[in-house]
Amino acid sequence: MSTRADQPTASAPLITATGLTKRYGRTEALRGASVELHAGEILAVTGTSGSGKSTLLHCLAGIVRPDGGTVTYAGEHLGELPEARLSELRRTDFGVVFQFGQLIPELTALDNVALPLLLAGTGRAEAQRQADSWLERFGVRGQAELRPGELSGGQSQRVALARALITGPKAVFADEPTGALDSLSGERVMTALVHASRESGTAVLLITHDAQIAAYADREVWLRDGAVHSAATRFTVQEAARHAD
Repeated sequence: MSTRADQPTASAPLITATGLTKRYGRTEALRGASVELHAGEILAVTGTSGSGKSTLLHCLAGIVRPDGGTVTYAGEHLGELPEARLSELRRTDFGVVFQFGQLIPELTALDNVALPLLLAGTGRAEAQRQADSWLERFGVRGQAELRPGELSGGQSQRVALARALITGPKAVFADEPTGALDSLSGERVMTALVHASRESGTAVLLITHDAQIAAYADREVWLRDGAVHSAATRFTVQEAARHAD
């Protein structure tokens, strides 16, 4: 099942997060989280519900500004950028995929995928041509004229992935992209994502609670109580917590 590849990560990181903190009311979602994402790698961030995984992704993608710490992308500090620049990065350099796809219900699958190119100024015919190619790559070309309400969960996620990748982003942030899918649909989605990442050299930050999905990644880290740990220490930490109770 796994499509891991032995890719070097010795080069300078594409994205670096250092000492991130984020609080929502009295809840500390992140407490000094630090992580690096390298070009071309697939990094899985695992952890229990409420451990801060989604908040970490939102900070790295420039969707949420952390209260403390820094996120650096290609030499730019995301926390210091105006919203216009962050929006531009999310249109061009970053792709984001959420658990339920968040496709626009009024648009067909083809137009959902073409939308990022249209927003960037690409002509409609060319945008649809590229969108059609991406739908074919993800095995959902036959559903091009269907609207999201007519798609299965797995089909919706593959359309969402095609939309995230159509602009040739440097990084894709996938937040539990298989969390609402059965195991077979989840494997199809992950296979398509891995193949697309390998072909384009796109870095992928994958948020998941599923060990089988994390196995598709090149590297895994574990988030516990808002802090990032090496995956190798996961069970040691769990055992320590269990003994402390």
